[in-house]
Amino acid sequence: MKILPAIDIKDKKCVRLIKGDFDNKTEYEMSPVEQAGKYNDYGFKNLHIVDLDGALTGETVNIDIIEEIVGKFDLKIEIGGGVRNFESIKKYTDAGVEKVILGSAAIKDKSFLKEACQKFPDKIALGLDAKDSFLSVSGWKENSNLKILDYLKEVNDFGASRLIYTDINRDGMKMSPNFDETENVANNSNCPVIISGGVSSIDDIKKAKELGNKNIEGIIVGKAIYDGDIKLDELVKEIDA
Repeated sequence: MKILPAIDIKDKKCVRLIKGDFDNKTEYEMSPVEQAGKYNDYGFKNLHIVDLDGALTGETVNIDIIEEIVGKFDLKIEIGGGVRNFESIKKYTDAGVEKVILGSAAIKDKSFLKEACQKFPDKIALGLDAKDSFLSVSGWKENSNLKILDYLKEVNDFGASRLIYTDINRDGMKMSPNFDETENVANNSNCPVIISGGVSSIDDIKKAKELGNKNIEGIIVGKAIYDGDIKLDELVKEIDA
């Protein structure tokens, strides 16, 4: 199982939000590049990055940081946060990221998702962020009134290479991921699924692996690392264990 340590960037700093609330954030001392280097040194191969400035503005605000991380370290990076046009996707793919995550823009405009998958084969990850089984958009500030599985059925054949499912109610709360709903999504998805939101301890990683669901590709770990609840040396052992 792939383990993707998370870096959320805001104002050039590493931050973590509670349930996506920009007014409820914690800033950390390490810069995003330093944090990426730390993950690289421990032996992680994958990295999940969210440009929170991009989520607010719809621009590739921190492209310079992404380029530096890609250039310095041997990490496969998925990046999201306000990617709303083909130009932004191209900037990220040209920078060398492995996957570009489309969220709100893909939910609001399914044709954009379909065309992006065609223009950038094997580069598009679909981010589905849900609260009480309904998809949220626009930095989690709006409820789309779309049920996850209803939307997934409509876009399942578009060619997304990865799906990232986040339970907003659990994100940053360290109360364990919503494994049941993630499995439900994985069982209905044509592409591999990444678990996101709520990882609290190494036991959550072990449970994810014990699910034995071949369509669950990996898990994102964020706040539990920063707060010291999960040690990197024990986490990295779970990649191949």
